[in-house]
Amino acid sequence: MRTIIWDLGGTLIDTYPDVDRALARAAFGDQAQSRVAEVAALTRVSSGHAIEALAVRTGVPEEELSAAYDGVKDYWQHTPAPVMAGAQEVMAAIRAAGGLNLVATHRDRSSAEQLITATGLAVDDMVCAPDGHPRKPSPALIEALLQRHHLQPTDVLVVGDRPVDLEAGRAAGVDGALLVTPGIPLDAGAARRIGDLRELLPLVSDPA
Repeated sequence: MRTIIWDLGGTLIDTYPDVDRALARAAFGDQAQSRVAEVAALTRVSSGHAIEALAVRTGVPEEELSAAYDGVKDYWQHTPAPVMAGAQEVMAAIRAAGGLNLVATHRDRSSAEQLITATGLAVDDMVCAPDGHPRKPSPALIEALLQRHHLQPTDVLVVGDRPVDLEAGRAAGVDGALLVTPGIPLDAGAARRIGDLRELLPLVSDPA
């Protein structure tokens, strides 16, 4: 395996803490600090799911919660979310092995490009669902990158922080690894689970 198709937010870039805090403040006000874990369990499904669920639970309009989420994107323009521990190291190893670092994300392209530029991640190519691709777990994003770069599924690994990332890869014939968020239980079946991206390093130079 010498190419990885990465998810972006929560996998390569540690976006969750800022999003969780912003939505907790918007949804729970003074109780925000004690409710961040509750919000985190929702954002690990998706930010859209979190906004919808929090609106139902709290009565705060979805528009207000969406505005809080958009405010995080504005914040990242001058204070970008940090790169995930080990990401640069693994990406460099992939480049050294002659592979590609590709990204398949639900994030809109302007937001994704802004994050990548601000963090200095060296990404070889990226597809974004809002460009016209079905969202995961559809394999469309993965298949687009496989076709564009003439890759065999057996030569690629999908890495993400949510089960839908791995489901999309599996539907395209690509094995996956789930980056586990401590304290957030996720059902990914028998998929490979990692707690740190550097656990991928032994796979990068393995031609199998």
